[in-house]
Amino acid sequence: MTTETREFQAEARQLLELMVHSIYSTKEIFIRELISNASDALDKRRYAALTDDSLKADDPHIAIEADKDARTLTVRDNGIGMTRDEVVELIGTIARSGTAETLRRLRESKESAELIGQFGVGFYSVFMVAEKVTLLTRKAGEETGVRWESNGDGTYTIETTGDAPEGTSVTVHLRPVDDENGLHDYTEEWRIREVVKRFSDFISFPIRMGDATLNSMKALWARPRSEVADEEYREFYRHISHDWTDPLDIIQIRAEGTFEYEALLFIPARAPHDLFQRDARGGLQLYVKRVFILEDSRELLPGYLRFVQGVVDAADLPLNISREILQQDRHIQLIRRRLAKKVLATVKTLMKNEPEKYRTFWREFGAVVKEGLLDGTDSQKAILDIASFATTASFASPAADEATSGDEATSGDTTAPDDTTASDATTAPDGSSAPDGSTAADEVTAGNGLTTLADYVARMKEGQDKIYFMAGDSRAQVQNSPHLEAFKAQGYEVLLLTDPVDEIWVDAVRSYDDKEFQSVARGAVDLPSEEKPSEERTGAYAPVLSWLNEVLGEVKEVRLTTRLTVSPACLVSDMSGLTPALEKMYRAMGQDVPSAQRILELNPEHPLVSGLKAAYEERADDPALAETAELLYGTALLAEGGDLTDPARFATLLADRLSKTL
Repeated sequence: MTTETREFQAEARQLLELMVHSIYSTKEIFIRELISNASDALDKRRYAALTDDSLKADDPHIAIEADKDARTLTVRDNGIGMTRDEVVELIGTIARSGTAETLRRLRESKESAELIGQFGVGFYSVFMVAEKVTLLTRKAGEETGVRWESNGDGTYTIETTGDAPEGTSVTVHLRPVDDENGLHDYTEEWRIREVVKRFSDFISFPIRMGDATLNSMKALWARPRSEVADEEYREFYRHISHDWTDPLDIIQIRAEGTFEYEALLFIPARAPHDLFQRDARGGLQLYVKRVFILEDSRELLPGYLRFVQGVVDAADLPLNISREILQQDRHIQLIRRRLAKKVLATVKTLMKNEPEKYRTFWREFGAVVKEGLLDGTDSQKAILDIASFATTASFASPAADEATSGDEATSGDTTAPDDTTASDATTAPDGSSAPDGSTAADEVTAGNGLTTLADYVARMKEGQDKIYFMAGDSRAQVQNSPHLEAFKAQGYEVLLLTDPVDEIWVDAVRSYDDKEFQSVARGAVDLPSEEKPSEERTGAYAPVLSWLNEVLGEVKEVRLTTRLTVSPACLVSDMSGLTPALEKMYRAMGQDVPSAQRILELNPEHPLVSGLKAAYEERADDPALAETAELLYGTALLAEGGDLTDPARFATLLADRLSKTL
């Protein structure tokens, strides 16, 4: 057969260079990656055989062969195999968004194991130990196979062959042993056994070396907590998530009754880099009676929990269930609600018992969890209960620091909403169990300047009946907004919302604990202790306000306010109008929304405003006054982070005024 030489895709070449010249110490993980790939191939063949009996494999397994004389290590499976095109696509390229970010983090990481297992990267780990790699594969049901080979120099050869068995074998031609640099002898049987036991004991197919089976093959989610070591949970998490860090928390669920299922869920300790990308990998693995069905079943959890990793094993679903059926299946919807409820309850437990873990969770996933507030479901209250926000008070409750986490507790959550009986165990990576209840303080402030809504409500001033918030692009921008001046002066705490989703969910949710959310940048905020402008003062300013409304055609209205104590002016939206941030967001989503006219509010106590009034009364026809009005409006727009319609004109007017003061 003709042998063809090809070049790796650019990103793949960079990965090869990283691996070939690797100085990382965890080189043995290449065995884990090869076994993981083999297990996936066996799962895919088993699933394909559900609809095509001819694809059923006799004795599905993974074989490891070591040749000390030839210094080769081979990992072989009789799984689904690959066609020539699939080899080129899956091995020669990294077909995944976020590749550049993965490469950057790999270069900066001191330990490759932290990132090496991410999809599209794992196979390349063989080049940490290999002088040459030979891959032989044949797709199940095909007549011919493919031989692929590379020494990691940026190119590979590929040829069609007729002597390949069904499945895939990867032969690693090992470099010389160099223990000082972590390059051990991976042909030694004891070392291979140790690596398989440590990394791959939970694989559901037998991993054989000669006549010996090296792994237990027990489904981890089906084993009692007392029989599973913490490291086994962590390794299983790494296997399914390709994340080398330990999970933040572990949730194990067994539901029995009218509909039976088991679930093992993991809350990660850090967000994946593609969390907000449309084609991000996500969803739980679905098994039916221990048979792998789907790898990324997004139907099993709502989108706002897409970062949760794990497996669900259902006893009563058909083996040939499709994604379309999953979307409509009543049992799946019950599982979805149950799992979502349990995840949110677990986060609430972390908030009460382990505030450091909670802070990590909210820092990494708070923005995506708040997407669930837009669903209009019964999860809104549960999400609001675990949410935390920066505020103008930057309040930090001692309760958060004093909250203790019990090493052992018993869950009282035994009845599932689908009328099944569930036995749930929420397990931390260190082996401690966390209860759904808590002995810590009932209300815990999240710390680090963040507060819960329950704590905010508890601190509300007498007579305050609204939860005040201010939304913007950053905490610094929002915290320094003129809109907050009166609130700060009178001691009213304001939530500082800086995630893009915040502007939307506050409109969708409306209230918490019967207290309405009120934007300080919308409408005429009526503070309980606020003194409104007197009728006499309003009447005195009426002519200049009317004139400003004519001169500034961009505004809907010009009026006096007590919202400001330091700044001369600010812009606000109608209670029913869109804010500029929402306008930008909807336009970015392709929606055509009209530009809303804003309201210009003036501080009559400010010298600029009172001076403009006096100047207008003296020389109403002075053209310079119109320029002053433009500058006043422009500074109000800039203060809220807005965009000037004509920045060059504004700069010219400002420079001219400044030059006259010198």
